[in-house]
Amino acid sequence: MKFTFSWLKEHLDTTASLDQITEALTDLGLEVEGVTDPAAKLSSFTIAKVIAAEQHPDADRLRVCRVMTDEGEKQIVCGAPNAREGITVVLAKPGDYVPGIDVTLSVGKIRGIESHGMMASERELELSDEHNGIIELPSGEVGQKFVDWLAANRPETVDPVIEIKITPNRPDALGVHGIARDLAARGLGKLKPVKDITVPGSFPSPIKVVIDAEVAARAPFFSGRLIRGVKNGPSPEWLQKRLTAIGLRPINTLVDITNFFTFDLNRPLHVFDAAKVQGDLTVRPSREGEELLALDGKTYAFAAGTMIIADENGPESIAGIMGGEHSGCSDDTVDVFLESAYWDPIAIATVGRALKINSDARYRFERGADPSFTRPGLELATRMILDLCGGEASEIVTAGAVPDTTRSYRLEPARVISLVGMDIPEAEQRATLEALGFRLEGDQAFVPGWRPDVLGSADLVEEVARIASLTKLKGQPLARPQAGVPQPVLTPLQSREKAARRMAASLGYNECVTYSFIDQQAAVLFGGGSDAVRIENPISSEMTHMRPDLLPGLLAAAARNQARGFMDLALFECGPVFSGGEPGDQDLHLAGILVGNTAPRDPFASRRKVDIYDAKADAEAILQVIGAPAKAQINRKLDAWWHPGRAGNIALGPKALATFGEIHPKILRHFGIKGAAVGFTIRIAAVPLPKVKTPSRPALELSGLQAVERDFAFVVDAGVEALTLVNAASGADKALIEKVSVFDQFTGLEGGRKSIAITARLQPKDKTLTDADIESVSAKIVEKVTKATGGTLRS
Repeated sequence: MKFTFSWLKEHLDTTASLDQITEALTDLGLEVEGVTDPAAKLSSFTIAKVIAAEQHPDADRLRVCRVMTDEGEKQIVCGAPNAREGITVVLAKPGDYVPGIDVTLSVGKIRGIESHGMMASERELELSDEHNGIIELPSGEVGQKFVDWLAANRPETVDPVIEIKITPNRPDALGVHGIARDLAARGLGKLKPVKDITVPGSFPSPIKVVIDAEVAARAPFFSGRLIRGVKNGPSPEWLQKRLTAIGLRPINTLVDITNFFTFDLNRPLHVFDAAKVQGDLTVRPSREGEELLALDGKTYAFAAGTMIIADENGPESIAGIMGGEHSGCSDDTVDVFLESAYWDPIAIATVGRALKINSDARYRFERGADPSFTRPGLELATRMILDLCGGEASEIVTAGAVPDTTRSYRLEPARVISLVGMDIPEAEQRATLEALGFRLEGDQAFVPGWRPDVLGSADLVEEVARIASLTKLKGQPLARPQAGVPQPVLTPLQSREKAARRMAASLGYNECVTYSFIDQQAAVLFGGGSDAVRIENPISSEMTHMRPDLLPGLLAAAARNQARGFMDLALFECGPVFSGGEPGDQDLHLAGILVGNTAPRDPFASRRKVDIYDAKADAEAILQVIGAPAKAQINRKLDAWWHPGRAGNIALGPKALATFGEIHPKILRHFGIKGAAVGFTIRIAAVPLPKVKTPSRPALELSGLQAVERDFAFVVDAGVEALTLVNAASGADKALIEKVSVFDQFTGLEGGRKSIAITARLQPKDKTLTDADIESVSAKIVEKVTKATGGTLRS
């Protein structure tokens, strides 16, 4: 939306400066996108007077002038034919930038004589194309600013043009009067009311208007009148300059008047050459095959049902969007039918998008013009046509009725504080709304017709706060719910999730974020896929069920990466998994997978395939950082998607904290994974919380007593797992035995049996171990292992 400063002042009686106006507009929500101020580039030029002009001794076309300036008498060499004694001129001093020639002046010599500046022509100052001589002013005092002289004598040359950005909810600001209303409410002047004019008709209109029942909802009201005997032609200079300043091309007086009202009062109008209209005008839906050559020179074919204005011969206008070339007004127009109508915004938007027409009328109607101003706008436009073109107006013809948009909302002054945080007195709130055109009756505020965006009491608060200026808001710290040190913001589970993510990333894993939905076949492979977790309206056929585990998403990501040549992968994801459709059936897991090799190829043979011990080490590292107990058992109560002989659970009794190991080969085949893959799943919520909650990490406990290690070798059956033997040995004395590990295994003994050698590390805490203490613990270890495995101590 563009308008000039002088145009704004026709609606706003103000003494505010251009900077104050533009700053207030942006603060009011009408963001200023640009200001073209012709005075800015002329601000340095002053008025001077030539007191003498003599012929240059070395040039026939140059004159040496003595010029009286605000800095005293200066010598200037000038080549203009009209440079002579006694004229008042515009002076550009050394250091001034002259826009028309793109030069910054300096003191120079012209044919051997110094020149201290120049006397400018209109083209050099970009006032016009005139350059046959320097500017001769009919008035002005020496030293006076040239822009001040222009403002008083030729104001249109220094009239700033302001361009603002209009949001879709502010159709009232699509007219200069609406913009002035906001500024007046802010206190930057007084709004000049729109004249209430009624032009009596002296004869019945020969052209009547009918609205077809099929489009009555889309075309609620149509008004118009015939004006006969007009004299069309170029519009007055003031009107042409006003339209040209905002980028519109003047056409003729009748058309220019409709464009003026569109931007001045946000009232789009249309004029038909009455001599080219056959019969009455009908607002109706178009028929199949109808088309119209519009004013933009393009022919538009209508789909059946498009809302048009037609006469007996066919379409004459696209209702509310653009008129037709056939009935357009020209310099030969004598009788004109002036239309002012209200159209449904959605209907106009629908037709405009379908036909891909962008016009000023469509832009305003689809955002919501003021229905109550339809007929007053017709009267004002009639008055201007009669004043500028002459003629005689008929009586007004109408069809339909102006829609009743009356609505009111309760004004609650206290809500300003609760919603916005600004303490504005009630009297000021009421005065603000009244200045914006709202009518107040008690605590009810009636919304004016030009504000279709106000749809509730909260909007009233917004209007009050907007006019008061949201820049006055002061930041206030939120009150603490309780005194003292603030409580942690994150829950223990959130803190663990954060720590687990950071640890996984530090171990070299790349984080994935995948959908919580997977296909049913993959869900079944991981123990899910039931109707309880089925999505009613899935995004696609591959996202039909909530995921029972994080591994399907990671394996699918690994397969996509392998397909693109990335064979060695370390991926992890932390997120929810779902065992059912009830609220308690959701759990938080962190899962990771390793695929391919542990390192790139190098000369040191460090490259090897990933194995379960890589997954186990990473799982234990993450468990440690989220606070899992250092001592835990390993068992093999595995889910079906893990390799039965190469995986295990890290557990506390029956509760599994994590699972690690190789992924089952059938799962890898399903996802198309090449090579082996190992992984782990951490059940974050299963890790017990510490019994004593402290804000800091507990102190490290170290024993000053010497640890003792004892080795044992047991002969057991071939089917006995080393894990069973380790767990049994660890339980012999949980307080004293710090760690049990396997260091050797020998197979091929008599009867198909095997030997497993373990090391038990004994760490005393209160006294040094004696030989008797060590022998006692050793005996317990032998007893426990023998009982658990049926093995015997190897001799």
